[in-house]
Amino acid sequence: MTNARSPKSAPHVTSPAPVALTPPLSDPPQRPIGRIPVQDVRPLVDQGRRPAKCVVGETFQVSAIVFREGHDAVNATVVLTNPDGVEQYLPMECINPGLNHWVAEVTATSPGRWTYRVEGWSDPYGTWVHDASIKVAAGVDVELMLTEGSQLLARAANQAGRTSEGRLVLDEASSAMADASRPDLVRLQEGLARPVHDAMTAQPLREMVSPTDDFPLLVERERALYGAWYEIFPRSEGCYYDQATQEWVSGTFASAAKRLPAIAAMGFDVVYLTPIHPIGRAARKGPNNTLTAGPHDPGSPYAIGSPDGGHDAIHPDLGTFDDFDAFVAEAERNGLEVALDIALQASPDHPWVQTHPEFFTTRADGTIAYAENPPKKYQDIYPLNFDNTPAEAYAEVRRVIQVWIDHGVKIFRIDNPHTKPVEFWQWLIQDVANDHPEVIWLAEAFTKPAMMHTLGKVGFQQSYTYYAWRNTRWELEEYCTELAGPAAAYMRPSFWPTTHDILTPYMQFGGPAAWKVRAALAATLVPTYGIYAGYELMEHVARPGAEEQIDNEKYQYKDRRWADYEPGGPKEGQSLAGYLTRLNEIRAAHPALRWLRNLRFHHVDDDNVICFSKTRRLPDGQEDIVIVVANLDPHSTRSSMVRLNMPLLGLDWGDSFLANDLITGAQWTWWEHNFVRLGPDGEPVHVISVQKH
Repeated sequence: MTNARSPKSAPHVTSPAPVALTPPLSDPPQRPIGRIPVQDVRPLVDQGRRPAKCVVGETFQVSAIVFREGHDAVNATVVLTNPDGVEQYLPMECINPGLNHWVAEVTATSPGRWTYRVEGWSDPYGTWVHDASIKVAAGVDVELMLTEGSQLLARAANQAGRTSEGRLVLDEASSAMADASRPDLVRLQEGLARPVHDAMTAQPLREMVSPTDDFPLLVERERALYGAWYEIFPRSEGCYYDQATQEWVSGTFASAAKRLPAIAAMGFDVVYLTPIHPIGRAARKGPNNTLTAGPHDPGSPYAIGSPDGGHDAIHPDLGTFDDFDAFVAEAERNGLEVALDIALQASPDHPWVQTHPEFFTTRADGTIAYAENPPKKYQDIYPLNFDNTPAEAYAEVRRVIQVWIDHGVKIFRIDNPHTKPVEFWQWLIQDVANDHPEVIWLAEAFTKPAMMHTLGKVGFQQSYTYYAWRNTRWELEEYCTELAGPAAAYMRPSFWPTTHDILTPYMQFGGPAAWKVRAALAATLVPTYGIYAGYELMEHVARPGAEEQIDNEKYQYKDRRWADYEPGGPKEGQSLAGYLTRLNEIRAAHPALRWLRNLRFHHVDDDNVICFSKTRRLPDGQEDIVIVVANLDPHSTRSSMVRLNMPLLGLDWGDSFLANDLITGAQWTWWEHNFVRLGPDGEPVHVISVQKH
């Protein structure tokens, strides 16, 4: 990094102000590097042009390469500054002296816009300790080294801000080192004593302080990182087929609200609603995406807009705004936040088609272009064009978003954000955050990595991922290592085994073991995961030729008859609701599962079995450690040896621990090497809590 401005001085800095120097001429001109070079600061998003992200209470690592010329000691500090300008100085540790690699664990304690920087500095005490320890023992420059040490400690004792206890320790050590009547080695030990070391660590002498720029850090509420989502189509919750009229009757917000206690009882945090707006009739799709809809087919809720209104209106079958407000209130009473699907597209019947035709793309023949993803065609949808009149389009979308914020929505799931300009999302998310920093945005962008990563960088707190298509061990390890590594500074993954759009062959043909495995991995690999309603029922039949469910809920009502699966019902025991409940109970009880960057993988002999762990030190000093072992082959039971990296668990190689299986309640004593047997004839996954002896 560079020393582009005068170094900021901590209260305890005693070095003289640096002399302003004119950098030497070069072509092209270079920025000054700083007296103590500080390079490769991480995390750093787009060279510091965009904020790194964390949530309140989340610990993450700041690292840098810090070095200097010669052999004098160098040191480093992270300076964390809260939104009020209060600075916190955090000592860094050199974890690889040969590579000059320094790290510190950093935690922000409140939401808002923070900054962080790394300061490299010359460490005179460290230099003296190194030189004196060698020279005094060898009888070289003994009196000179002891005198210099005494003077250094005396100078440190007089630092502004030094505690009285620290001053006393340093003064006494300085006097003892200056006492030539005492043995040389005894005098040396006075300067090396633990109380002296602690006092100099708490408030070091820092010389030639060389700071980097202040880099932005956005600290958000925990839900931006951690949560369990449950997706519903409100019209299906409480719908029924009327035998008298031979027609379906739509569910309403009132009937959907009756489902909320069951969703909350399973341990979910967020109830996600697909679009709730009026649906167009022109080009309305029928069952299974057919081009011809019957007179009573409800159409796709993603074909938004009719004479009843657009994105700022509610489908009349669902109820009124008062009914929606009551739904939101009931969700809050059950401990649930409401997430609303925002699809920036319009049916041919949308009011915007008449009032704002400039919001759309007109083709050469004068028609408005409908959505296509060749070979897929969406004749019932007109995409928005933000380039014709960007100011008007931006303002209209911002107005729509405010409508839903005013009605209690704090989370938005954005449909296909990769089909809209990135600069629009950057503007919209920031503009909303200025007034409503609590709002969270989830990007439904199954697209190329560059777009997915950039959406995270410009503001989206969460992102859908490729998880549904990562099924082998090497795929999961490679992908999750990427997500939990540098990308975690700006893009938070949300894992969904299925959605209303996705039903992979693994889920179609894997049987109950597949549905357990994919839910368990989604719930433990990353802090945020989602379940689409019907997952409990293992709805696995696909529409021929497509990776989505037959009789797709996007195009028709679906009465799942939830009561049939309850105790005493005809299908009791055929639901995974209890399994999902247990996963969410485990997540709630184990804070280690609420973080992403603490993910670590372990070796398993069988390539079809995966093992990973998460650890987290709690405020009371205790450690929460969870180990997950899963058989990825849903068709066969597999036996294998798991080899744990014990230091990653805070254990020595020869240690043992009590392994508590949180799924079954079984207990074993585990070591570095452990035998596992997992598969469809028992449980396919171990979720283990580590209890150290």
